[in-house]
Amino acid sequence: MKKVSVLSPRKISVIVAVYAIVLFLVSSPVFALQAGTAKIDITPKKPVKMSGYGARTGLSTGVHDPLSARVIIFKNNGKRLVLVSSDLLGYYGGTAEDMRKDILNEFQLEPSELFLSAIHTHAGPTLTLDKEKGHPNNLEYTEQLKGKLIKLIREGLGNFEPVQIGAGIGYSPVGINRRQLVFDNSGNSSIRLGRNPYGPTDKEVLVVKMTNDDGKTIAALIDYATHATCLGGKNYTISGDVIGLAEQFVEKILGEDVIAAAFAGASGNIDPWYRVLPKFNTEPGWIPEPVLLGTMLGEEAVHTFRAIDKVSGDGEIATAFTTLELPGKSPNEPKIKNDAPTSRFNVTVARVGDIAFVGLSGEVLTEIGMAIKAASPYKHTFVITHCNGAHGYLPPEHLYIEGGYEVSSSSFAPKAADMVVKQAVKMLHEL
Repeated sequence: MKKVSVLSPRKISVIVAVYAIVLFLVSSPVFALQAGTAKIDITPKKPVKMSGYGARTGLSTGVHDPLSARVIIFKNNGKRLVLVSSDLLGYYGGTAEDMRKDILNEFQLEPSELFLSAIHTHAGPTLTLDKEKGHPNNLEYTEQLKGKLIKLIREGLGNFEPVQIGAGIGYSPVGINRRQLVFDNSGNSSIRLGRNPYGPTDKEVLVVKMTNDDGKTIAALIDYATHATCLGGKNYTISGDVIGLAEQFVEKILGEDVIAAAFAGASGNIDPWYRVLPKFNTEPGWIPEPVLLGTMLGEEAVHTFRAIDKVSGDGEIATAFTTLELPGKSPNEPKIKNDAPTSRFNVTVARVGDIAFVGLSGEVLTEIGMAIKAASPYKHTFVITHCNGAHGYLPPEHLYIEGGYEVSSSSFAPKAADMVVKQAVKMLHEL
């Protein structure tokens, strides 16, 4: 009869212990995601030149609602991702390069780890480094802003905690295509800035929900494609306009200690439904249009946020950055010359787990953002414009036949958009 070996209690306990360790390693997340958040007031304290409309030459006369800069910083396994949302038009006049350089040096960040972006409000201050032509108040504001952004990021880096994140998609009709076809008395057609309800628009409201390990809400990230131009060139009141007011609404509803950081999606040809109004309408019983549309967008963001029921503490971080030399053209020139200089364009991509971010350094038309999202290998892809640069309008090739403001003022030739889409999608796949 064959002898059956019996394991000793000691060997059994060792096997059980090893099995438990293996089970723990397999079931536990490989990457423990942490995040830090912060918010800082960037409302001008003095009257300033305002940005977004060249014909507006006077100084601001008041403040309707405060401007803020917000930061969400993810950290995992030695890798960081710094997402800055600021209630400004954008970092024009060389200010993007200047501020990015100082921020990258201050915190020893890789270029790909920083998304310095603006919500593109046309009711904010002009940033300038030009001591000869810039207004003294704007020069002072710009210098103070740099210090505030560094303070903001330092605060975010100082309050890391384990987080859970998840993403969802809502939809909003706030944005409308603005490339309106019109005819003169002779029947000649042209494209002007107006309202084109039949033109393409990206209705998606992308939202990231962030909570701590106790389930407390920490932050919401919001991405929507519209200009913040409810207010026009006759307005001299400081405001975050539609997107800034949406941020403020979300923070009011979710809690004053919650950071709601919004980003402008691909919206070079998208305006709010009500556009370029001269002021906030204070008529009794009237809801001012920027408030109305900002509230609509904010409510959809909150609805989407509350519907996100799956969050995870897993989240590997990967980032990449490149500067493209794209075929260029001279702005306002009807024909493209063979010797036209190339135009630079920055593309920054990142992912946190299965949520992707694409930062584009121009005023990108909506078809381009939609193409990137459609080809992205990630279910949720935030396309963030006015990010890490200010390189002007980037229209898709087919619109060059129609012309219009975005095409005529662009410094990019028709083939440039396809090159950006392919590069961004390639980088996303390589993450």
